[in-house]
Amino acid sequence: MSSDRTANLTLPADDQILITRDFDAPRRLVYRAWTTPELVKRWWCGERGTMDTVEMDFRVGGAWRYVMTADGGSEVAFHGEYREIVPEERIAWSEVFEGAPGMTAEEAERNAAVNTAVFTEKDGRTSLWMLTQVPDRAVRDAIIQSGMEVGMQEQMAALEELAASLTD
Repeated sequence: MSSDRTANLTLPADDQILITRDFDAPRRLVYRAWTTPELVKRWWCGERGTMDTVEMDFRVGGAWRYVMTADGGSEVAFHGEYREIVPEERIAWSEVFEGAPGMTAEEAERNAAVNTAVFTEKDGRTSLWMLTQVPDRAVRDAIIQSGMEVGMQEQMAALEELAASLTD
């Protein structure tokens, strides 16, 4: 079972991106797909390539790193640290785009995003609220202009399809 819904992306402040999306799957299964490395590998790259690496030390203070080979052969990598985890409810983490255009590695670290995802459930369906906080409008606009929304829509559709296929 899948939905025809798409994620809604809004810009509540000059330094924020807000994504909201509903899923036709229970929260425990959406959360499990979000937090299990073998499952993340199946949805995170959407239709943009293949996942090469999903490393997750899923605990507060633990590090994560995702690497994909995008269609066309370029490597895209992100890493960060988990800052808050409330099982099946809330996750906060930092996110650094390795190789961000026009930035040194040190600049990319200084411009890290902090994401907070909140999962709620009603009648067996999950609502996701995800806020990305960045240092300033220039970083926010660079993220938006990167085309991230198309990839994010693919990710969310793949996440829903996967979560709906899982069983307890």
